[in-house]
Amino acid sequence: MQGVSCFSIIAEYFWAKGPLQTTITDIQGVGFQSPLAGRFVQVSGVVTAKDRYGAWIQGEPSDDPRESHGLRLYGALASKQPNVGDSISVTGRVTEYRGDRNPNDLFLTELDQISALTTHSTGNVVKPLVLGVERIPPHNQLSSLDVGPDGWLSLPSNISLLESVNPTLRADVFGLDFWESLEGQLVTVPFPTAANFPDRFGSFWVYGDWPVTGKNGHGGLTIHSDDDGVPPAHPEAILIGRALDGTRNPKTSMGVQLTNITGIVTYQFGNYYILPLTAPDIVDVPGVNVRPSTLSSSAHACQLRIGDYNVENMSPRSRHIPHIAEHISEYLHTPDIIFVQEIQDDSGPCNNGVVSANKTLRALADAIKKASGGVHYDFVNVEPEDNKDGGAPGGNIRVAYLWRPERVSLLPGTIGDATLATQPVIDDDGNVDLSYNPGRIDPLHSAWEEARKPLAAAWQTTLGDRFYTVNVHFSSKRGSSSAQGNARPPVNGHAERRLSQANVTATFVRSLFNLSPNASVIVAGDMNEYLAARAVLRPLSSLLRDANIVAGVPPAERYTYAYDQHAQEIDHVFVSNAIAGRRGALGENSMDRGLEIEHVHVNTWAESVDTRASDHDPTVVRLWVCDPEDGQRARRVQSLGEIHQQIVL
Repeated sequence: MQGVSCFSIIAEYFWAKGPLQTTITDIQGVGFQSPLAGRFVQVSGVVTAKDRYGAWIQGEPSDDPRESHGLRLYGALASKQPNVGDSISVTGRVTEYRGDRNPNDLFLTELDQISALTTHSTGNVVKPLVLGVERIPPHNQLSSLDVGPDGWLSLPSNISLLESVNPTLRADVFGLDFWESLEGQLVTVPFPTAANFPDRFGSFWVYGDWPVTGKNGHGGLTIHSDDDGVPPAHPEAILIGRALDGTRNPKTSMGVQLTNITGIVTYQFGNYYILPLTAPDIVDVPGVNVRPSTLSSSAHACQLRIGDYNVENMSPRSRHIPHIAEHISEYLHTPDIIFVQEIQDDSGPCNNGVVSANKTLRALADAIKKASGGVHYDFVNVEPEDNKDGGAPGGNIRVAYLWRPERVSLLPGTIGDATLATQPVIDDDGNVDLSYNPGRIDPLHSAWEEARKPLAAAWQTTLGDRFYTVNVHFSSKRGSSSAQGNARPPVNGHAERRLSQANVTATFVRSLFNLSPNASVIVAGDMNEYLAARAVLRPLSSLLRDANIVAGVPPAERYTYAYDQHAQEIDHVFVSNAIAGRRGALGENSMDRGLEIEHVHVNTWAESVDTRASDHDPTVVRLWVCDPEDGQRARRVQSLGEIHQQIVL
């Protein structure tokens, strides 16, 4: 005998009784899931939009703004029979849809198994709800389930599932609740501003004419936090998907202003979207004339300029080498030391056992020399073991240093190798040295499995004063869940590994302080984490000082990367108290602020993804690595036009 499913029995029962006469607001309810899920119902509304899979209808609103009065109709009958503007009644099953392969997606309430559709009138007009006027998106947190001091960035993550809890919507407080309360409705975004480039499908993030958090000077939304507050997740931004009429979305970039967008609120691919009825047009584009750094060189040996740049999978044949060199020359003004990340080996992505990167670094140094009119850089790296440091197979990416030998030099010593750990030691004269210089930090520690190992180095100025650097590239966020997904707080991919990496790095720096408490130390690089994720970077932030904070950079302007709706600070510069506290040779009451830092937005402000040289912006910091002699005044140099070698004191 063939089995009969429970669902078939329930379906036959409800069909025997007839479909439930109800409203869209009763179907949607005040939670993330419908209280009528699984019921067969008859409901009425006006068709607001269609696609090849179905349609959307909208009914009368209730007095409760948590109850959406829009609904998705799924199936061939809904996609073919009615027209936009038709007032219809439809019979089908209330269901909560989520793709089988997307368990972290939220459910989409819809009507499927449509068995009857009747048109009552045509030509009806539904007025869209104007966001920012009739309903204002909250601009802080995503979900009530994002518990922890860092909100949506808290650890541990994934401690609850939103759809399992199915909390009652608090649409005036939480972003996911807000957009869920509008699911299926027709809305308008007035005066939208793009937050980023489009993704590979042409979708892009916008915010409208309503309050936002972390708005930077270029129109992006920066992730930031203060000492006590929970970092905002920018729920006030929304993804704009493909236009329902087939028109193509524009190529946006950060700060681009657009015509008003009217469309349907839905959930797909891990995020809430608005599917526009027609694609918007670009109204205004912010200026893309990126200002070069204003931090000039100094004649004082103790005042140095340090650059940091993730050069994105650079090999000897990379087409972007001249562009990176131009950035270093024309926008960073050839810093005294450059921390670089993602230097590939001499064969690039070819997986052939090559691990040397001398050709790659030589190609970059030569390109800088050409672009700058003659500035020479020496370089150093430690070769990794083949395919042990993550990144593209065969690429063997690593961190490296370039420096100007007329300004600084490495302390004499033996360069380490892939597996040897460098340690601070006391030399014969009682000074702190490194056992391998440069050398890797605890490279066999489990924190660095399939990850780039930090490169520590001991330096001296032309006056003989010592300082120390650590160049890092922590594990990526690969494996993260959508911030608008089921897991709460969202999974921050490899966060625990980055925490371990920060701990190992901090342990090394602490061992240096144990020998020299007032040592001048700079730890910088691509940490793949926001300072707002305080639990992850706390080992470093509690031991060292963040250069942005020391320099007083406004929180919204602290970014070097853009992803989803966020401008992000994932490249960091930390300095020791000795560096942070120095005011320089001009004295305490002078205009010399001691430490200054600038993020040069040559890539996040690019016109398009294709015109970027890297997915990261470079950073330059001017600081004092040693105390200037009493009575000596710092003398800054000014470049003559675009000549880098000729200076005026």
